[in-house]
Amino acid sequence: MASHVRGLPLVAQAEGVAAGQWKSRDLVEAYLDRIARLDKRIGAFLLVDVEGARRKADIIDKRIAAGESLGPLAGVPVGLKDIFVTKGIETTAGSKILKGFVPPYESTATARLEAAGAVSLGKLNLDEFAMGSSNENSAYHPVRNPWDLERVPGGSSGGSAAAVAASLCAGTLGTDTGGSIRQPASLCGVVGVKPTYGRVSRYGVIAFASSLDHPGPFGRTVEDAAALLEVIAGHDPMDSTSIPQPAGRYRQASRAGLSGMRLGVPKEYFQAGMDAEVEAAVRAALDELGRLGARLVPVSLPHTKYAIATYYLICTAEASSNLARYDGVRYGHRTAEASSLEELYGKTRGEGFGAESKRRIVLGTYVLRAGYYEAYYGKALRVRRLIADDFVAAFQQCDALVTPTSPTPAFKLGERASDPLQMYLADIYTVAPPLAGVPALSQCCGFTKSGLPIGLQTIGPALGEEAVFRVAGAYEAATDWHRRLPEDPA
Repeated sequence: MASHVRGLPLVAQAEGVAAGQWKSRDLVEAYLDRIARLDKRIGAFLLVDVEGARRKADIIDKRIAAGESLGPLAGVPVGLKDIFVTKGIETTAGSKILKGFVPPYESTATARLEAAGAVSLGKLNLDEFAMGSSNENSAYHPVRNPWDLERVPGGSSGGSAAAVAASLCAGTLGTDTGGSIRQPASLCGVVGVKPTYGRVSRYGVIAFASSLDHPGPFGRTVEDAAALLEVIAGHDPMDSTSIPQPAGRYRQASRAGLSGMRLGVPKEYFQAGMDAEVEAAVRAALDELGRLGARLVPVSLPHTKYAIATYYLICTAEASSNLARYDGVRYGHRTAEASSLEELYGKTRGEGFGAESKRRIVLGTYVLRAGYYEAYYGKALRVRRLIADDFVAAFQQCDALVTPTSPTPAFKLGERASDPLQMYLADIYTVAPPLAGVPALSQCCGFTKSGLPIGLQTIGPALGEEAVFRVAGAYEAATDWHRRLPEDPA
């Protein structure tokens, strides 16, 4: 029944609506009820578009009743990270500096979801401007992990991952700059996909670091994520970095099996400092992939040790440039009192940006200064090339790489808030793929003794999403980790 949406896969919902098994309005009402009852404890949503969702669901139901042919996601309720601009609906990027901003246009990714028939339930919480690994940097409230409300869901797309884990919607969109889809997917036990850079349009995605930002989907299952990616991927003339190539057949790839595949295991991703339970679960997953027909191949990505430093130099430099547009003049927050233009800028930004955004703006401005640019930013760009070349060399020996997603399970709220470096190290296994622009996916491969999810990351070559989905789909079909659900919070 449509009222029992807890754990119900997105693909099953789409098939049920198309077959007349249930109405889109029933699904929407079931999720709205769960959001009203549960999200005050989780904090996944920043805005719930109750009437808009009902209106769109009723339109879908009427068109189905009239015998019209609709899109592949017709009637399915989804959520959107509040970094995708939505026409006529407030978009804040989790920041006070954009509070009250109502965009006059729609992002390409969300427009494609709507064209496919998906029904948006609202906007999801995130670290401010996607800057964070725990979702504690939201200007509004933190998100809590549905598996343990005293722990973080990961970031920056924490609201997107938590909403899927807690069955507050069928699927979501997020963005991944240094791990912001895969790391929360790992910590919340769901599937998250960072596509190849340029595979999904960035048009209408509020910029953090333009050369690193990757929009992508979250789903309960690998097929759910594949179905979402098939809809949002593809060339977009509105994005100059968009790849002129159509979306692949990702759902079909997820059912293709592992026969003949070579899976690389990079030694640099199994180093001291990894949680023992995480390492045990990932190594057990590698054994399972071997039993399923894959050949495991040891590989090396020697410049991995420079990935964190390289990432935080490049992303802060680009953030400094991108966030300069928030000045209190054109849109967003403006300070109430200022006697000069310089004071207007200073007070507006001081009031509007949170601590982490300020930290990254200052760092980025520093590395871009005359006399420092070549020593820091220029050198980081050259090391980025070396990291990308490591992946090219590795994929000459294998079809995909398999690694941990996060070195630890979800940590406690506030545990790393006073130590930015420890927070940044949470992304140690996820920052290299965005630097290289290659696709990567995280899925659940086990749980700790205390019941926290553990993530397995599959990385493919550029435009190699099909290889990633082959590995993830085969592993999911042979295991049942994805079937476990967190208890609803009281």
